[in-house]
Amino acid sequence: MKALSMVALVLLIIGGLNWLLVGLFRYDLVGAIFGGQEATLARVVYTLVGICALYALTFIPKVGLLQHHHSQ
Repeated sequence: MKALSMVALVLLIIGGLNWLLVGLFRYDLVGAIFGGQEATLARVVYTLVGICALYALTFIPKVGLLQHHHSQ
């Protein structure tokens, strides 16, 4: 499970950096690498990042427990 969490985190970081580039410079690096936003590979990456975001929702209770544990 730890490996899956690490993969999810890495893909979320990639997705977040891509959105940073889109927001600041209107440049979609994922789209540029994989042949445009409509390209199949780019859509696969976007979908994987979205799935990882959904999976990362399961981290919230764990982070809350860690913060509660450290504040005592």
